[in-house]
This record gives sequence, C-alpha cells and structure tokens, in this order.
Amino acid sequence: MACMKLGTKTDAFRLEGCTWQCASGLPGDVTIEIGEMSFHLHKFPLITRSGLLTKLIGDYSNEDEHVCNVHLDEIPGGSKTFEFIARFSYDIKIELTAHNVISLRCAAEYLEMTDEFGEENLITLTENFLIEVFATWGDTMKALESCEAVLHDAEELFLISRCISSLAKKACMGFNAAVNNQENAPTSTIWNGIISTNKPVIAYDDWWHKDVSFLCLHLYKRVIRAIASRGMKPETIAGSLVGYLKRYIPLLNREGFNDTTYYKTVSPSEADQRNLFEDIVELFPNQKGIIATTFLARLLRSAMILHASPSCRENLEKRVGAQLDSAALEDVLIPNQGFNTVETLYDIDCFQRILEYFLSMHQAPSAVCSPCIVEEGMEGESGARSLEAITSVADLVDTFLADVAADVNLNLSKFLSLAAAVPDYARPVSDGIYRAIDIYFKAHPWITDFEREQMCRLMNIQKLSVEASTHAARNERLPIRVIVQVIFFEQLRIRTSIAGWFYVSENEGGQVVRPHERGGGRAGMGDMRERVLGLERDCETMKFEIRKMVKKKRSWIFFCKRKSKKI
Repeated sequence: MACMKLGTKTDAFRLEGCTWQCASGLPGDVTIEIGEMSFHLHKFPLITRSGLLTKLIGDYSNEDEHVCNVHLDEIPGGSKTFEFIARFSYDIKIELTAHNVISLRCAAEYLEMTDEFGEENLITLTENFLIEVFATWGDTMKALESCEAVLHDAEELFLISRCISSLAKKACMGFNAAVNNQENAPTSTIWNGIISTNKPVIAYDDWWHKDVSFLCLHLYKRVIRAIASRGMKPETIAGSLVGYLKRYIPLLNREGFNDTTYYKTVSPSEADQRNLFEDIVELFPNQKGIIATTFLARLLRSAMILHASPSCRENLEKRVGAQLDSAALEDVLIPNQGFNTVETLYDIDCFQRILEYFLSMHQAPSAVCSPCIVEEGMEGESGARSLEAITSVADLVDTFLADVAADVNLNLSKFLSLAAAVPDYARPVSDGIYRAIDIYFKAHPWITDFEREQMCRLMNIQKLSVEASTHAARNERLPIRVIVQVIFFEQLRIRTSIAGWFYVSENEGGQVVRPHERGGGRAGMGDMRERVLGLERDCETMKFEIRKMVKKKRSWIFFCKRKSKKI
C-alpha cells in the first residue's frame, strides 16, 4: 500500500479523557472543540498552516490569560482527521495512506491549508500523494471506500469522480495492467541450469467484481456506469450486478443458487433491499441472453416478494419474455403473491404478459396461422431460429397449462386467452394442448357443453398423434361432435396410409410401382398388413365406443323428456 511519511518530531500529544494535550512545556492558548473532543493547542503552529484558523484566532490577544475557543464541528472527517492535522502543524511524524488521504485532503481544503501559509502545505502534499494512490487498483479502491465518510466534501473536490475514473480505466485495461508492476514483472529463475521466465498472470474480465461489491450502493452504481461507458462487455457488467444482488439480497442465495463464491450475504432492512434491488435491476444491460433465464425468473419472484415497483417488475417480465424460448417450466411457475383478485396458485396474468412480450418480438404483424406464410416473411437462418423459438414456447405454454389446469380457481377465460395466444403453426402436434384441456375438464366438471366445445376449438384434431386420437375417441369428457371428428380423421389417416403403401410413386415412364415390384417387397407388405390390421382394429373399437356413448346420451335425453312430462 502506498505511504508518505511526513514530519520530523516525535509525538508530543497525549489523550486525557476527551481532551488532547500538547506536552510542549508551554500552556496552550487555543482550544479547538470538535464534537465531544477538545484540543489544547498553541496559536502559532496553527496560523502558520491554516488560512481559516488565521482568520478565527489570528487577531486574538492573550493579555488577559484567557484561552481562545474555536468550534470546528463541520470539519470533514471530524476529530480523528483534525488529530492528524494538528500533528502535521506541529511537524510531528504522520503517515499519509490510501485510507486517510481523502479525508485529509477535504479537511485541508476546509482549513485553507494552501502554500500561502507555509511551503509544501497539506493541500499540495495530499494532491501529490493522490497521484501515487491512483497508480494502483488496490490503493484507489481504499481511497474510494474512505470517501463515504466525507461524501459531500469529496464530491465537491471531484475526488470521487477521479477515483472512479481511475478504477474504470484499470478495470477495462485488464488484470495485468491493474496490479502492481512489480507483481506482474516476469522474473527469471535457474533450475538445473535451465533459465525459465515466469509468465505474466493471465488476464480475466471479472477480476474486479469482488472488490467493487463492498462499495455502498451510491458509489457502486457510479463505478458500474463508468466501466460500462468505457466499453466493458455487457456480460461482464451483468456478472458484477448479479454478484452485488446476491451479496445484499438473501432471497437470491437460497437453495438452487450454489454459486455464492466470495459473496457473503448481509441482511439490510426490507426497504433497503427493495431500493437496492430496483436500482441494480435498472442497471442491467439490455442485451438478450447475458443473464440466464432461470436467474431472471428468480429475480422476478424476488421482486414480487419484496413488493418492488411496477416498473421494476415490468422490466424483469420483459427480460424473461425476451428469452422465454430458453425457459423451463419451473421458471414460469411463479407463485401468486396476492397481486391478482383471483387467488390461483400461480400468477397466470404474469405469465401471460411474459408470453405476449415474447410473441410481439417473434410474430410478424401480418402473420397468420400458417407456417408457409410465416416462412415467407422471414429470411434465412433468422427466420428458422424464430420459428424454432416460437415452437419451443408453444410447448412451454401447453406444459404450463397442463400444470395449472388442475387449479379449480383457474377460470375459463384465462385458460382460453393463454392457450389462444399461441398461433396454430407453432404447434406441430396438438397432444400438449389436448392433455391440458382434458386435465381442465377433470378439475372443472361443472362447465357447460358449449364451454367444452369452445375449449376443444383450441386444438387441431388433425394434428393429434395416433395415441392421442385413440385416447380422445374414448374420452367421455369430450363433446360428441369432437369425438366424431377424431374418429373421422383417424379413418382418413388409415385410408391415406393404405393408399400410400399400394400407390407409392410413379416411375419415370409414368407406370405405377407397387411395393412388391420394388426390392424387398414381401417383407414390406407383411409389415404393412400388420399395421393396417392394427389400425382397423383401433377404428372398430372407437366406433363401438362412440355407439355406446350415443346410445347412453339418447336414453338419458328420452328419460329427461318423460320425467318433464310427468311433472
């Protein structure tokens, strides 16, 4: 650590209770009072160094043997800093360090300790020493931390901005440039007659994260802005912000986040945590993907628990929405914190807002539910990536709906709104939405037939797999019309499959080529027969089940009519 030694005399001060006495043999004629502390000093050493003290006590006469009392309660750094200044005025040995140079510089300015009142006065000496302090990262950090004690005065003298500018420059230059030159200088050693040169320390971008995490929020924000303005990579800035949040927000260090490393969590009050949380989230870079989606979802849940401002929650919702295609189900199952009137287990409205923001980024305004039209509006790889992203989100929405559908407090309009937000082309298969609808039917048996049909319009029956079609054909919770459609399209699928096997393709001469006329025809025909027989059996079973259901429904209607006539 940088150090400058001043003064030549041995210490002549002694502390008696709350009073500093100067044991110089002569009684003191000036008393400096700072808070509860008193300094019994002599007039001459003080007025030869300080312009302010010259004005306050320079004209004082000691003929009446009264001591001059001066109050300096507003001196930066208080009595502790004035103790150093008193020793400096008496030419007693002191040391300037990175810890005390800022407070001494501010106090010297307050006391007007310029070179007019003695050569190499304290303002000049502290300014020269600051150049040495700013040469290394560690000393500059210590100087900036000490600014907290004299924040207003250090701000007026631009000491804070000078410290921050020095730190930002060093952070962007890299680790090797920031540490002491002696520590980085390559050295040569001899081992068994072989001369080897030590390689310099490998540079890495996040080496400064730990040091700045100990700064107060006010200073930390300014350091981050200064580093970002110098072109630091957004992911490195985001890493520091995440680490700072982990240090001061205990919610973010619960099970599931084991990467606490050097960040020891402290526990500010809830109001302080909320203010810190909102300020740090506002500093996040706007680039997509620099913060993991899982952690962004954790931040969103923490924002709700801390009752962060609506703008802060909206900010996080948009960030999660921007990279929703990389989210897992656990990320979007956000517990309801009471912001909604309907007390569902999970916050459905929040997920819908996240989904709408994602769709606004990936869906062209003129796009309709057709993959062909979507592809025409997209170009090259970006279009393929966008289609892949929206398909992934469609799967997530269907899985989410299947998970929340069992909640009896989930009303129909919310389910319909969330499911209908995903365009049909984003669902290559309708199995996921069919499963969610069926679970909703089980948990809400009181909904009407009209509402059931309304929900079934969400799925494309032609996109159901064979397994899902078989299940749907036997599902008594589905409306009869839907079951008939399922059976019709399943039969159509069987016919198409059979036609595809017997009329495979046409050769170059236009002749029809049958499977047995190509190589390996017998084996292929055998497999085909088995598949056709299996499909026919499934079809007959579905027909039988539908007849039973129709009979039951007719008999029930007839029974209800007879009963109503009797009444």
